[in-house]
Amino acid sequence: METGTLFSLALYFIAMIGIGLWAWKRSSGSSEGYLLAGRNLPPAVAALSAGASDMSGWLLLGLPGALYAAGLVEAWIGIGLFIGALINWIVVAPRLRQQTEEYGNALTIPEFLANRFPDKATALRLISALIIVVFFAVYTAAGLVGGGKLFETSFAGMLDLGMSDYMTGIWVTALVVMAYTMTGGFLAVSLTDFVQGLIMVTALVVMPLVVMFGPGGSAGGSLAEVPVEGFLDITNGLTLLGFVSLMAWGLGYFGQPHIIVRFMAVRSVAEVKTARTIGMTWMGVALLGAIGIGLAGRAYVERNGMTIDDPETIFIVLANTLFHPLVTGFLLAALLAAIMSTISSQLLVASSSLTEDFYKLFFRKEAGEKESVNVGRICVALVALVAIVIASDPDSKVLGLVSNAWAGFGAAFGPLIILALTWKKMTGAGAVAGLVTGAATVMAWIALDIGVIYEIVPGFIAAWAAIWLVSNMTQPKGA
Repeated sequence: METGTLFSLALYFIAMIGIGLWAWKRSSGSSEGYLLAGRNLPPAVAALSAGASDMSGWLLLGLPGALYAAGLVEAWIGIGLFIGALINWIVVAPRLRQQTEEYGNALTIPEFLANRFPDKATALRLISALIIVVFFAVYTAAGLVGGGKLFETSFAGMLDLGMSDYMTGIWVTALVVMAYTMTGGFLAVSLTDFVQGLIMVTALVVMPLVVMFGPGGSAGGSLAEVPVEGFLDITNGLTLLGFVSLMAWGLGYFGQPHIIVRFMAVRSVAEVKTARTIGMTWMGVALLGAIGIGLAGRAYVERNGMTIDDPETIFIVLANTLFHPLVTGFLLAALLAAIMSTISSQLLVASSSLTEDFYKLFFRKEAGEKESVNVGRICVALVALVAIVIASDPDSKVLGLVSNAWAGFGAAFGPLIILALTWKKMTGAGAVAGLVTGAATVMAWIALDIGVIYEIVPGFIAAWAAIWLVSNMTQPKGA
């Protein structure tokens, strides 16, 4: 790797830690400040923070890799996600921003559910926190796998720290994220997400254009020459169940705690619409760029006789091959931005659940603000260490880990959040039933390797049915 590339990456790391230190002085004095930035995020920051924390390394590794390997048919994942995100902004965002403040100024999703259904408060907080920690450990591991692949592909033995390049990448990524997340809390995470979102979308616009119109790209004309049958056919080999599985990724949005917590922190309900416009524009451009990288990258590789063993590294290979070292550093920083923005959000949400919904609930109900913030920082480190262990397998696939965690959250929390915000007859017993049923269905589907259809579909349907059935069976007398 060139010195210029290392210089660009070093500047990026320094900038992220600097933002964390700046935020530390302004928001970490109270739980509300540390966990929600005082509910005072401007629309643009909330929007790009939600987008950047959502997309993760999946956007620059998993999605381009899927399109590189199978062709345009994999774009249905992006289409499903876009539709799901839009509905999420319309249905969930304004209601969650309003109701979390009305129901006891809840700082976490489990706390909101407990306040919404006080008769089942302890069960909801405990089960929610457990699901959040378990699935976020897997989800965070997916991001660290991306960091490991980046270092393994780009540094190739340059950093001899007594471990493989893959593990070096995992540790460097984790330590930098932990540094700014533990110091600056939600404000640091949101501000770094904003900056990272800008870096990501710039890279996603620039790279496919350079690949197609730069030397060796043939202005995209070589797309038709890719030796994969139906490479540019968006319906190639697509069955009904396959279509449903790809589109069903959009269902996951309603239950992702690290995304919907941004809705809780927007400055006001009135500004949610502005944030939605900014966020959806960013997302549309980013998804188109990722799709372009996968398709154009495969065409470039075939046209120039290159060999790539792991399709999920196509972004990294193109960054190292086509650009000046300083620009390469910027592009790799964009990949790190995608990875780190999601990891930081997930670590903070997981730690907030451990602190607010476990530590303060069962061990130290009288814990003060300073103690709560410090416990939250310790929990960030603990979850990160578990994720490092999970990510230590170099054969891990980013898209596979993300799909499992995404389905788990989507099925467990998606129907629960939607109905809690919109259905007055929902009961606490129904909430518990939906939470357990959704998570259990997804885990069983994965463990039994049932396949057939993406596990979020049966999980989402089962959870929705459980909430409706149990709520109707447990209606208060006279209701």
